[in-house]
Order: sequence, then structure tokens, then C-alpha cells
Amino acid sequence: MLMSYILAGIFIVSALGAAAGGADISGALSEGASAAVELCIGIGGSVCFWCGFMELMSRCGLSRALARLLEPLLRRIFPASFADSECAEALAENFSANLLGLGNAATPAGIRAARRMGQLGGGGAASDELCRLVVMNTASVQLLPVTVAAVRAACGAENAFDILPCVWISSATALCVGLAAARALERVTR
Repeated sequence: MLMSYILAGIFIVSALGAAAGGADISGALSEGASAAVELCIGIGGSVCFWCGFMELMSRCGLSRALARLLEPLLRRIFPASFADSECAEALAENFSANLLGLGNAATPAGIRAARRMGQLGGGGAASDELCRLVVMNTASVQLLPVTVAAVRAACGAENAFDILPCVWISSATALCVGLAAARALERVTR
């Protein structure tokens, strides 16, 4: 409820500031709304395609094969959680979808994994493994950043995937730094 008041206050102050500065608020609002709808329609098709692609991968067993490839790494990062089959399946599905750049498809599996980790921990506080899950989802290492590519294509980029090397380097760096920080904080809190 407090956030609603804060956002309303920000909107009112912005509108008053724009009016005092002589800005055309109605023109900017209609242009912004039009651009938002155009962007949503532009990326909608691509997001639907890739979510459908992920569903096909799941049905034909490719996502399970990818999950099996990730299992040794995930078992090392989440030893206690990986002992539970339900949690292990959700973790593997989450990271498979993240690798393919399907954040929309990865979110439900990540939530399932986090809930299961919370049930397994039972202490009410976030476990070290749950914190690592959050770090890894935030870093989101992606082989194919399809959502970002869809936005770039909708905005007129000639080659939407020409950012791949930068995405790989930045997300791998973020993952390594995040996991190192999580490990250091685990040692500090003990």
C-alpha cells in the first residue's frame, strides 16, 4: 500500500514538473503508450516462439538431456538440495531454461526450487543454497539470450544476436563474482 502512495507521488511530482517546464505531457503520454504497445507486439511473437520451442524440447526429452549434462555441476553447487528429487528436477529445469535464455520459462521452475529449498531448510531463514540459487538466477548465464534478441529485433537491430560474446562474458563474470561473494558471506556468517 505504501508503494502505491510513493508511485502516485512520483507521478504527480513528475507531471507538475513537466507542466512547469512547458513540456507537452499529453503528446509524450500518447507517444510513450504507442511505443510500449508496439514493442510488446514486436517481442510477443518471438517470446511465444521460444516458449513453444522450450515446450517442444521438454516433450521430446532434450531438456532432460541438458539437465543430465548440468547434473554434476548442480550437484556440486547444491549438494543438500540435490538429494531431494523434486528439488533437483526443478533446479535442472530452471538452469536449462536460463541457459537457453528463456527467463519466462525459467521463472516457474526457479520458484518451485526455491520453495522446495525453503521446505527442506525449515528454519525460516534463507539457506546458503537458496542464496546461491538467487545469485545464479540473477547472473543468468545464457547461451542464447532470446528475449534480449527479440527486443533488439523489435527495435530495428540488423543482427539481433551480434551481442552473444558480450552476453557470455558479462554473465559468466557476474556468475563467478556472485558465487565467490556468496561463498565468502557463507564463511563470514558462520
